[in-house]
Amino acid sequence: MLRKDSSPALAFIFVTVLIDMIGFGIVLPVLPDLIMELKDVTVSQASLYGGWLLFTYAILQFFCGPIVGNLSDRFGRRPVLLWSMLAFGLDYALMGIAPSIAWLFLGRAVAGMAGAAHTTANAYIADVSPPEKRAQNFGLMGAAFGLGFIIGPALGGLLGSYGSRAPFFAAAALALLNLCYGYFVLPESLPPQGRRPFHWHRANTLGTILQLRSYPLVFALAGALFLWMLGHQVLPSIWAYYTKEKFAWSSRDVGVSLAFAGVLMAAVQAGLTRFIVPRLGERRTVMVGLTAGGLGYLGYAAATQGWMMYCVMLVGMMAGLTFPSLNALMSQQIPKNAQGELQGAVASIFSLTSIVGPVVMTQLFGYFSSPAAPFYFPGAAFIFATFLVVLSMIVFLRVVRHAVEPAEVELAAATAEIDAASKVPSDEAPVVPGA
Repeated sequence: MLRKDSSPALAFIFVTVLIDMIGFGIVLPVLPDLIMELKDVTVSQASLYGGWLLFTYAILQFFCGPIVGNLSDRFGRRPVLLWSMLAFGLDYALMGIAPSIAWLFLGRAVAGMAGAAHTTANAYIADVSPPEKRAQNFGLMGAAFGLGFIIGPALGGLLGSYGSRAPFFAAAALALLNLCYGYFVLPESLPPQGRRPFHWHRANTLGTILQLRSYPLVFALAGALFLWMLGHQVLPSIWAYYTKEKFAWSSRDVGVSLAFAGVLMAAVQAGLTRFIVPRLGERRTVMVGLTAGGLGYLGYAAATQGWMMYCVMLVGMMAGLTFPSLNALMSQQIPKNAQGELQGAVASIFSLTSIVGPVVMTQLFGYFSSPAAPFYFPGAAFIFATFLVVLSMIVFLRVVRHAVEPAEVELAAATAEIDAASKVPSDEAPVVPGA
């Protein structure tokens, strides 16, 4: 059972989430080189394999997330988390020695299933955190995500100078060391009497999105969020291939640029958001973020020198305002007792775009950077991302004018509860005490 001092356990959870994101980011700078080495293909052709590798990772994480979470409800958090770390370690070692592209797909599949354990990490945090510290500890996990995406690409780029396989062995060592640490310090947080049987019907990944149909305005805003997130997938999907193809960047160059982008994004979401949203409001802030994102994608497509990509990043960094502002606006349109359902749906939307986006974006890049294209234009995927941002903006502007203030949402929810309790028909006015 859990000891009174849960700091070592929380440290393990933090490192687990951190390694999850480092493992994802560490692959990006060297994956093109490894694919080209295994298949003896060009950057353009390698991108097609890269897109399907990302697809494999994302789709298995999408479907395995609820399954792994329910397994932790049945058998406890500790065994699921430790098995996840073991799977991560073996997976990256497997990818490091991969003799063929099929091994890479197997490795990405294992990583996707192991990465699904982040749901168990969140459950562990909820188990061990008192109510007054729960938000603080969840924020710590968010910091691990951001920090991992900064460290991962930078580490992958630096280690890539020692060969395209070196980053995979480093990630394997980190995972196995954390497994050893967790084996000794991680207590079980879910007592046997608090567990429940495993049922497949609880492992439903699409149900949370469909539940948003109960809130038509939020469902429409979720459509705008889907378009935005789908366009945003262009960055992790083709950045390494695009910069190698157009500017002949090395793995180190790619890693440094991705780490720089991560720092900018963290600065916006952790710093600027707190100052800009109160002054502009969520609606205007969303428009600022969408506009910056669209201009950024256009800038990446038009850049003719590598240094220009960094200049465009300074403009596109404001795109980091979009998600927190749009998420906040959506949360204001539903009552408090549906907030968990909304955030589950948002997570599912992100997972869906992570499945579809890499395939679409790498196919566009691969085609328009190949001899088969009617004209050579490797930035085609960025243009398509801009188009998705414009569509997101149109949907948002059409929907947001019908948004109401949070107080009205809670009043409507309270009125609905009175109606239900009093069994008042919907076409009659409810009886409000004191009216």
